[in-house]
Amino acid sequence: MLNSPVSAQQLQQLRDLGAATVYEAQGAKGALDSGMKPIDPTTRLAGPALTVDCRPADNLMLHYAVQKAHPGDVLVVDAKGFMEAGPWGDVLTLQAMKLGIAGLVIHGCVRDANLIIELGFPVFCRGLSIKGTAKNQPGKVNTPITVGDVVINPGDIIVGDRDGLVVVAQSDVDEVIANSIAREEKEVGQRRAIEQGAFTADLLGLSDTLRCHGLV
Repeated sequence: MLNSPVSAQQLQQLRDLGAATVYEAQGAKGALDSGMKPIDPTTRLAGPALTVDCRPADNLMLHYAVQKAHPGDVLVVDAKGFMEAGPWGDVLTLQAMKLGIAGLVIHGCVRDANLIIELGFPVFCRGLSIKGTAKNQPGKVNTPITVGDVVINPGDIIVGDRDGLVVVAQSDVDEVIANSIAREEKEVGQRRAIEQGAFTADLLGLSDTLRCHGLV
């Protein structure tokens, strides 16, 4: 995170605002697909991406990437969605935590889930696999990668929680935070109105649409 212009305060704001709010606030874009979930549902994450492009069932580049990471970075790994190997486990988790890495997002699987959860290290992945990996194949670090249909560039801000993951370009952070706060304030007003008897259809301006469909 040493090279990121995004401040620790901004990252905390994004973490607190949450993935769903941030996604909506930036125009319903940047969400990773619903198959990417935290192994611990209480996890919350925000930080700049250190991207890793690696081969399926080989974790050589993960051992290399942790050496290149700055404190606060999120390792974002394209392991090609391979589900029959766990290239990340407790040993790499301990290494990452010692270096101050903020978390892991991997388009693939991990193992040693219970230990990772006990250590409190944020991990988002496609699933779990006990199968080991080789350590032979080259790859790339700090290069654009694709997870599902979302391109992630080095330094993009990753925001994640129980709902999922969203990617925010560094240049958009100020605007996204402002829009997210405005969205939350609007929803506070909607909750108050509901408590006073209002209907969501009226609050969201859906009455005419319902009427057009004969739903009155």
